[in-house]
Amino acid sequence: MLESHNQIIKGREVVADDWSVLRLDETESAESAVVPEGKIIVPLAVWLAQHDALAARGAIGVWIGADESADAIKGELDHFGVVAIDFPKFTDGRGYSIAYKVRKRLGYKGELRAIGDVLRDQLFSMHRVGFDAYATRADRNIDDEVKGLTVFSETYQASVDQDLPLYRRHVRDVRVENTDVGFGI
Repeated sequence: MLESHNQIIKGREVVADDWSVLRLDETESAESAVVPEGKIIVPLAVWLAQHDALAARGAIGVWIGADESADAIKGELDHFGVVAIDFPKFTDGRGYSIAYKVRKRLGYKGELRAIGDVLRDQLFSMHRVGFDAYATRADRNIDDEVKGLTVFSETYQASVDQDLPLYRRHVRDVRVENTDVGFGI
């Protein structure tokens, strides 16, 4: 089954989406799945099962499930126009760790897209771990959802989007004029 969005959030803008996501039903296997022509994001299992045929295509993407490892595509990231990570439900946070790994440890520089049960409340945190595109749920107003990327003006922790924690970025003027041991803490 092909899943398509008319629009996605890319960067901080709503743009037209020309990719479709292939999802297998219970009767299909990764080996027998038919991958139509065009810009298709295939499940990791389909990529692994049909590697040679799919690698020869021009426009191909892969999506990784929350229970799968990104290590399976290590060294092959330059084949993909898009790497997507599926969020099967809003409360499943495993995709954040996968995204961080794809960006920081595997060094992927291309489009990293969140798909599945993606909501406004998640976008800021998703951006922090490396996502730069978001296919939000179809039952939500995408123009309202994009506001989730700007909900906070500052972050404390280091992550993909900010290499230094706040205490390393902030210059403090602490003058030692007091002999109190706890002064300046």
